[in-house]
Amino acid sequence: MRQKSLTRSPLTSHRSPLTFPAVNLGHDRRILLLALFAGLPSLAAAAILLWLVPASGLLRGTILGGLVLVWLVCARAAQLRVIRPLQVIANLLAGLREGHFTLRAREEETDDVLGAVRREVNALQETLKEQRLGALEADALLRRVMEEIDVAVFAFDSGGALRLANRAGERLLGQPIERLIGRTATQLGLEQTLEGETPRILEMVVPGAGTGKWEVRRRPFRQSGLPLDMVVLADISRVLRAEERQVWQRLVRVLSHEINNSLAPIKSIAATMTTLLDRAPRPPDWEDDLRKGLDVIEARSEALNRFMATYARLAKLPPPTLAPLDVGDWIRRTVQLEGRSPIRLIEGPAVSIQADGDQLDQLLINLLKNAAEAARETGGGAEVTWTVAEDAVEVEVRDEGPGLQAMSNLFVPFFTTKPAGSGIGLVFSRQVAEAHGGGLTLHNRTDRRGCVARLRLRRSR
Repeated sequence: MRQKSLTRSPLTSHRSPLTFPAVNLGHDRRILLLALFAGLPSLAAAAILLWLVPASGLLRGTILGGLVLVWLVCARAAQLRVIRPLQVIANLLAGLREGHFTLRAREEETDDVLGAVRREVNALQETLKEQRLGALEADALLRRVMEEIDVAVFAFDSGGALRLANRAGERLLGQPIERLIGRTATQLGLEQTLEGETPRILEMVVPGAGTGKWEVRRRPFRQSGLPLDMVVLADISRVLRAEERQVWQRLVRVLSHEINNSLAPIKSIAATMTTLLDRAPRPPDWEDDLRKGLDVIEARSEALNRFMATYARLAKLPPPTLAPLDVGDWIRRTVQLEGRSPIRLIEGPAVSIQADGDQLDQLLINLLKNAAEAARETGGGAEVTWTVAEDAVEVEVRDEGPGLQAMSNLFVPFFTTKPAGSGIGLVFSRQVAEAHGGGLTLHNRTDRRGCVARLRLRRSR
């Protein structure tokens, strides 16, 4: 192929003397020129006719001048007729851009294009007004919520400088927002909140609150195109202390009740024996009464000792020793240990987990024992089965007993409705389940009368 010459032709190297520079005319001037050009042929025809009609030069000039004046006035009127509606619409749009939603275009009962434009502008004004009002209300609600919630919220820029904070954040740091804005997270003692995974529990020292445990959540967002990190700090120390206080109150109440149940008869019998020894002369059978009193004191002391041993067992549960455990073998073996009442076994899928077999044996024995005792009250039956979820095994122990009555006290230590119950079976079972990364729940059955205990254990750890 023949290569194209890169040299510029002499005819195209310089601007031709016949070309004219482009003139950038505005829209209004173009309308005026178009109107003038539209009337120019008529004016030329009128001038030719005047030239052909015999008349004096003065008359011809007057008539021609009048025609030129009318031509210019009509062209100007045509220009204004087109430009003014556009100026009105431009002013309305400028007002909408500035947030002035009270301005409206005059709507006319016409079906032309200009009327349609005016109606659409007014409709746009109503839409923007509603959206602006909704945005303002949502922003006001968000600000009020941010101010009232008892959770500290901060926003840091990419350099770690504080940009936003709510009232809880001010109280947490012990300074007004004016002194906090612009300071870095390191200066505020919050540098740990911008690092690591979230959500997580963090123990740190905060200037306005001291040492405590905080739940840290961090999410990125943008404000006015600027990337920010929102940090939410929730004080869980107070919640934990409140829960701990409630647990101790319930525990002390139960311990006091059990200890008083043993100490009251001991005290009464001891006082009776002292009175018996102080009598003179003593009754002939005083030795038998003394022996019976000592036997009662011994029995109550042993009961109190068993109670404290049971509490120590609950409080000192060792961590599980994990090993492979076949779920089917584990459940079949445990069902065979329950000889007082038959437990129907519904086979589930073959699955293995990592668990402490001894602890799970005791856990399932407790659940099967409760189900068997509940079934004997009503003459019903009991059954156990298991299923496999995504990453967990669920074991269900179902009975046809009277159902649960006091569900709020199921896992309260030493609470029991059985005459010979210890009140730690379910508490111990739940501790074992949670130690294996699972959980234990009990609720009444919906298909029939009775209760179902659902044990959830993780397949992998």
